[in-house]
Amino acid sequence: MLPRGILKEYASLLSLVARVLDVFCILLGGGLAYIWRFADDGAIWPMPVNYQISILLGALLALIVFSSLNIYRSWRGKSLLSQAQLLTVGWIITVGVLIIIAFLTKTSTLFSRQWMAAWVFSSWGLLLLFRLILTWSLRTIRKRGWNHKKILIIGAGILGQNVAQHLKEADWTGLEIIGFLDDDEALHGRLIQGIQVIGSANESGTIVQQNSVDEVWLALPLRAEERVKKILYDLRHSTVTIRFVPDIFGFRLLNHSVTDIAGIAVLDLSTSPMEGLNRIIKAIEDRVLALFILVLVSPLMLIIAIGVKISSPGPVLFKQRRHGYDGKPIKVYKFRTMYVHREGSGKLTQAKKGDARITKFGAFLRRTSLDELPQFFNVLQGRMSIVGPRPHAVEHNEYYKDYIDTYMLRHKVKPGITGWAQINGLRGETDTLNKMKTRVEYDLFYIENWSLWFDIKIILLTFFKGFVNKNAY
Repeated sequence: MLPRGILKEYASLLSLVARVLDVFCILLGGGLAYIWRFADDGAIWPMPVNYQISILLGALLALIVFSSLNIYRSWRGKSLLSQAQLLTVGWIITVGVLIIIAFLTKTSTLFSRQWMAAWVFSSWGLLLLFRLILTWSLRTIRKRGWNHKKILIIGAGILGQNVAQHLKEADWTGLEIIGFLDDDEALHGRLIQGIQVIGSANESGTIVQQNSVDEVWLALPLRAEERVKKILYDLRHSTVTIRFVPDIFGFRLLNHSVTDIAGIAVLDLSTSPMEGLNRIIKAIEDRVLALFILVLVSPLMLIIAIGVKISSPGPVLFKQRRHGYDGKPIKVYKFRTMYVHREGSGKLTQAKKGDARITKFGAFLRRTSLDELPQFFNVLQGRMSIVGPRPHAVEHNEYYKDYIDTYMLRHKVKPGITGWAQINGLRGETDTLNKMKTRVEYDLFYIENWSLWFDIKIILLTFFKGFVNKNAY
């Protein structure tokens, strides 16, 4: 049987082993791909030097990229899917760098494209398989009672109970709650969520020492500053890890996390996910896909432009000021779908069913979303993204921001051509406040859960349910 703390004590060794096995997976993937590609040619071994250098360079680059993405951190309590997604992003970046190097050094012709594709996919599969086996093994060990961390929760109120419930449901994390501490003497000795209140916070130092506690979690309200200071003082002689669980869950948070700025721990309540590497990934995704799509649909756009011009006098494109990233005004392009008209200053009437201002050709464009195609130029300009909250007219923003508290949080990312709200049927006229509130909730869900895979999912779903919609008129 494994000693209960063996994996915890050798966490750094596990990280080293993970790095070694990642290198092995990439080397093995390259070798298997070479055998598959050249076995019929009778030239299996020795592998040419250029292939050996390429595989070694890929392994070294992967170590650098994976480390920068913090893939080798502890994944205790995290889902396997999130680990697989980050690993995939890291491998895509690694392959991208290799392709750029081959292009700049003009050595791409030295390699078989079939071998390259086989190496990329085989190594990716091996990396994921290794992570699956490792994660499953650790979870099995923890569920059997090994490699546990003993957690003491200070605060048996609603917040402490919520924390305990979440930890109990995620038993595979190996976080074992040994008890609550609370200053309310009426709770002492009682069972809450099946966990005993074993004393008051004043006894924390003694209880931590007697029970070999690994971590102390403070589930206290934000106003309990002096109480927290007293607990930290009582634990000053202990090396136990202390975590503070702030009572902020009643707020509408957006990508909340803790950030270290100039050595100061800052609790982020509302931030954009498009920072650092995420911003680079999103920018590459937008530019590459926008350029590809524009080349693909350029003949169609030419036909639509002619159709707009024939259908009614006026310009082909309709340009409108809207709010972009951080609420800054941008100019958005669309194919004109209405007869040229003017509205009063500060007034903007949403299109309605049977709207007389819409041309017959324009109605077709709006139903099929083809009027949105010029916005791919906005994406190339960096004003918009392919996926994101739909940009609303400035006049609508000025109106709704006073009625929906979280409305302007939509602008924590660039507006998109398609979005999570749109593929869920939230398109067209928002003639009631409740419709707009629902759309905003879907937009904020997208921002909070953004990932490259989420974007790809939305783009794919757009082809099936995002173009044509009964509410688009």
